[in-house]
Amino acid sequence: MERALVTAIGSFAADIVIRNLKETGFYVVGCDIYDEKWVAESLETDEFFRAPYASDETAYIRFLIKLCSEKNISFLIPLTDAEVDVLNRYRKAFEEIHTVLCLSPEQTISLCRDKLRLEEYIRKAGLCSTIPSKKLIKAVEQYKTAESFPWNQVVLKPFNGRSSSGLYRVYDKEKLPSYLGLIDNPKEYVIQPLIEGTVITVDIVRDAMGNTAAVPRRELLRTLNGAGTSVEVFRDEDLEETCGKIAGILDIRGCVNFEFIEEKGTGKRYFMECNPRFSGGAAFSCEAGYDMVANHIRVFQGGEIEKENRSVPRYIARKYQEYRMN
Repeated sequence: MERALVTAIGSFAADIVIRNLKETGFYVVGCDIYDEKWVAESLETDEFFRAPYASDETAYIRFLIKLCSEKNISFLIPLTDAEVDVLNRYRKAFEEIHTVLCLSPEQTISLCRDKLRLEEYIRKAGLCSTIPSKKLIKAVEQYKTAESFPWNQVVLKPFNGRSSSGLYRVYDKEKLPSYLGLIDNPKEYVIQPLIEGTVITVDIVRDAMGNTAAVPRRELLRTLNGAGTSVEVFRDEDLEETCGKIAGILDIRGCVNFEFIEEKGTGKRYFMECNPRFSGGAAFSCEAGYDMVANHIRVFQGGEIEKENRSVPRYIARKYQEYRMN
């Protein structure tokens, strides 16, 4: 029986990832920064271990290397951006112990985690509309005053931000100086025009042969950090094809998610970002009929994904459930 280590199992995607890995026949080891009794998903794993914070890179990598070696882990599946960023810098260490990092290639991760570079890359490829992005510092130098900014409403966010952390929506450009005072390191920020509309998340999986499968959904209700709780899964051949092309030029491997904004009033769609990991709502795609988890692991086993996308349009909502932990 092959063994997989799933990190950050307190995150939204953990339940479906653990459940579907076990259905596929895996022995699943889980870890999280919190105590076992604080994390409901620890009940679903075969073994659980408490991990140090990924921000302490030395301790975090040492912990994972030791755990993967002692537990004969074949596949390591990180679920959060913070862990993806760190693991992307330590690939060789896992190659040496024969543990496969279930991530897209190193350069792909680096590009996807830089919102400014990614927007420019997608825009130049001409595959879809993007939201114009500028370095905040350069924009402030260029336009001098808030009145001279070309956009009346703007978004300020870290170029390598995670979820909605550090994001500010400025609905009146006259108030921009006040928001600038809230930002500790403006060099790490980008500025974009604010586009009002509905967020579309597309779970997409791609294998080494270039096969792709995409499942889009409109996020009807979301948490403050951007996780969908009620969604409308739909099919759109043009959008799915476009996502396949984007995945191709980015050289995506396994399952990631793209986010678009569907502009209110016009219906025009703008590419926003690629999160190079499972989305918090990966379960929605599985529930709609396409198993993103099984196909993700199949990619890193060297196989092809399931080519027939049987997902069907439907509304799906999630709820919370209580568990006794002792």
